[in-house]
Amino acid sequence: MGDGPLAYVMALLQPGKPFANVVGWGDNFRSADLGGYEAYRRRFPEIEQIPTFRGSAVGAIDAELAIALAPDVVILNLSSRAAAESSGLMNHLAQAGIAVVFVDFRTSMFGNTERSIQIVGELLGRTDRADAFLQFRQTQIERVTLPLTQVQSRPSVMIERAAGLYDDCCLSYGDGNFGELVAVAGGLNLGTRFLHGTFGTLHPEQVIESDPDVVLVTGANWSLYSPAGDWVNLGPGADLAEGQARLHRLINRPAFQSLRAVKRGRVYAIWHPFYDNPYYFIALQRVAKWLHPELFAALDPDATFRELHARFLPVPYQPGYWLSLDGVSA
Repeated sequence: MGDGPLAYVMALLQPGKPFANVVGWGDNFRSADLGGYEAYRRRFPEIEQIPTFRGSAVGAIDAELAIALAPDVVILNLSSRAAAESSGLMNHLAQAGIAVVFVDFRTSMFGNTERSIQIVGELLGRTDRADAFLQFRQTQIERVTLPLTQVQSRPSVMIERAAGLYDDCCLSYGDGNFGELVAVAGGLNLGTRFLHGTFGTLHPEQVIESDPDVVLVTGANWSLYSPAGDWVNLGPGADLAEGQARLHRLINRPAFQSLRAVKRGRVYAIWHPFYDNPYYFIALQRVAKWLHPELFAALDPDATFRELHARFLPVPYQPGYWLSLDGVSA
């Protein structure tokens, strides 16, 4: 697996022994999501023995090492295809008789997740389980999309990607990924106005002038990236009081101090790995409830996530995936 977070797909489709046939993966499962990695390491300590590729970029995958591991197939993110071709990785793997499969949970979350799950299900011989998950996923998505067909007013949302991990403000999303998720959740993504493509950077003056109704930041356990950073630690079992304190420090930056979202307490943080994960519909429910609290008063994304774990995943559910400026579950 060229990208470590694909571990979440394996756990979904073959929970008994999710990583038994994984012969190598990107080390960014651990480095970019230490809380999630530790939850699975406790249940499956043998994952520490799986050979890793540094980083998440295709350029970090050493073709010689990949071939030496003798996989039947290499799974890569669709966004890595151009790099895989230009780096020569595809050619080396083809010469060695190793198939390459592309999946996408990142560039077009809503458009490509279904087929991607089906593909991996076919590879693993778990098509029935893939179908069961996709039915559950669709039901949970419709709990948001169907009520929103009657909504006329949509709040503007500024998303800051990996807030506090870098010194600069503000990494964000265009019309893909979390930008797409916010749109489906009933919001107007600020990045769509200014950015071309899925990812980009908003200038602080653009944020201040736009004065969004809602601010949404993403966070995770990035202690291996930036031990002293003000990133919001989110994930299974995260200390939400500490995360809330970090979120309060983040809104004191110049780009945020004057925003009405800050003054009205409409600032939220959510687990960053939802951005590359088939479980993103959980984030969809949580964001929709923040954007339209009255419409979704009865929706309980925490209960949805618990059900997902109980029905499909081999590790117990632990809260810690989101918080708000003024209250953990608001």
